[in-house]
Amino acid sequence: MISRYTRSAMGRIWSDQNKFQQWLEVELAASEALAERGVVPAEAARLLRAHAGFDVARILEIEREVKHDVIAFTTAVAEKMAAAGYAEASRWLHYGLTSNDVVDTAQALQIRQAYEILLADLEKLRPVLKRRAREFQHAVEIGRTHGVHAEPITFGLKIAIWYEEAGRNIRRLKAAAEDMRVGKISGAVGTFAHIGPEIEEAICEKLGLRPAPVSSQVIQRDRHANFVATLAVLTASLEKIALEVRHLQRTEVREAEEYFSKGQKGSSAMPHKRNPVTCEQICGLARVVRANAQAAFENVALWHERDISHSSVERVILPDSTILADYLLDKTTQLVDQLLVYPERMRRNLDMTRGLVFSGQLLLDLAAAGMLREAAYRTVQRHAMEAWENESDFRKAIDSDPEIARVLTREQIAESFSLERQLRNVDKIFARVFHDHQS
Repeated sequence: MISRYTRSAMGRIWSDQNKFQQWLEVELAASEALAERGVVPAEAARLLRAHAGFDVARILEIEREVKHDVIAFTTAVAEKMAAAGYAEASRWLHYGLTSNDVVDTAQALQIRQAYEILLADLEKLRPVLKRRAREFQHAVEIGRTHGVHAEPITFGLKIAIWYEEAGRNIRRLKAAAEDMRVGKISGAVGTFAHIGPEIEEAICEKLGLRPAPVSSQVIQRDRHANFVATLAVLTASLEKIALEVRHLQRTEVREAEEYFSKGQKGSSAMPHKRNPVTCEQICGLARVVRANAQAAFENVALWHERDISHSSVERVILPDSTILADYLLDKTTQLVDQLLVYPERMRRNLDMTRGLVFSGQLLLDLAAAGMLREAAYRTVQRHAMEAWENESDFRKAIDSDPEIARVLTREQIAESFSLERQLRNVDKIFARVFHDHQS
């Protein structure tokens, strides 16, 4: 991923330095587990732990010649051991392993590191959503379906929906990461031809992983597909927030807008512009993660016990997807935290149709008072369409309709247009989402 969208901590996880370091951790754990069972000399394992190292530039130089990254890595480590005077111990490096024993197991370690950052990001976003939901719990806003005025809601209720969804994303991410917390040291076709299952278990335990119960030469890629798909769902949730802000920031609506800093410029040609550029960036980059999920699905089916078609794909989609998820979580947290909200404009927009949005409650009240529902619908819709087309006063038309007056008193009509009645359950919803009235 380009540096523009890469935060430093996540970027370091996918650096060559860290990748090879995780390879080395797997190699050292394998040597130690084998030494504990008398397969590898204990002194060799000790010397490898004490002196094994690598130089990234040297690995890449060797790879240009041998065209194999794991061989280049083990050769570079062996050179380091020889330079330190311990060439004899280096012959026990990579003993009994195949390349993907190292690569797949180390990749699980990298994904675990990336997961820890992403989980922290989500756990930072959620309290911000909670705080702003509470802040606007009773900020009245028109709810929109199909983009058209529907019935009243509150802006806090909208944010509470995002908060609850963030909780589901935390649970999904934890489950997907746990599914990825597996290693494999089962050999070239998964049969443990050179190292037994009990040694695999010991190696994985040293690394904080579980052994895959069964594998071919590789850990099966349904796990990886599920992980990247989970990131796609997560970033889709962030896009959902950003898209809503984009709609609310439109000039005709202007109920909320992303923060516009002092000195910021929105357009090279139009000085008045305050564009939702952060929101648009979130929406755009979420598409990349979704596209990566499709590539991850394509990696599930490999030839026989393994081909290499998934490898090149994962060198792109695993770093890029985690880097983008990290970046977008940070951007969305800032967006919500600094979001400019205009409750007075929300109320003006709700009132602009002069009571039209209470047509549903009026319909119910007429039916409850004795008017046949079909007749009530025709009556209310007739007034509604006239108000819609002529921009006239819907409430005034209802007050002056003798047919309605025969069924409902003026007090009952007023109750049909009661905003408090429409929103009387908002606090109950908040209690259900946040589990009590204070937290």
